[in-house]
Amino acid sequence: MRLAAVFLAFVVLCGSAFGAELKPWAGGETPPLALEDLAGRTHRLADYRGKVVLVNFWATWCEPCRTEMPSMDRLRASLAGRLEVLAVNLAEPPAHIEKFSRAIPLGFRLLLDRDSAASKAWRARLLPASFLVDREGRVRYSAYGDVDWTSEPARRAVGELLR
Repeated sequence: MRLAAVFLAFVVLCGSAFGAELKPWAGGETPPLALEDLAGRTHRLADYRGKVVLVNFWATWCEPCRTEMPSMDRLRASLAGRLEVLAVNLAEPPAHIEKFSRAIPLGFRLLLDRDSAASKAWRARLLPASFLVDREGRVRYSAYGDVDWTSEPARRAVGELLR
């Protein structure tokens, strides 16, 4: 029953989250992140030290999530190896995610948060939830709602972390 209520809250909040802004992170220490991708390979945030990382929590049923993903991929591609994107799916069956990835091909990793533990640890209270992590592995910015990652403010925040 509790899981159903949480799921319903995500659906309601997800539908109303548009035009989010990146804000300085005030959430304390960076939570750990170690999740498998669709092929079963584990990806740890710590493995990406030295690069800026965009950690994005999403779901296939979340329209703003699907809307922002192509702009995340364009930003990642434009920064050729200096920005990594880890897109953490919120507890959906791998078959749903695979179907989504065939319909919208993306060049970044889709990770599985099977039990929602990562989304809880990162305080991803609504979807999409995004966190920009600096090269030392610290969260520096967060956004709740969809972001145009090719916009000037988003590119400026990423550029600041790349300097």
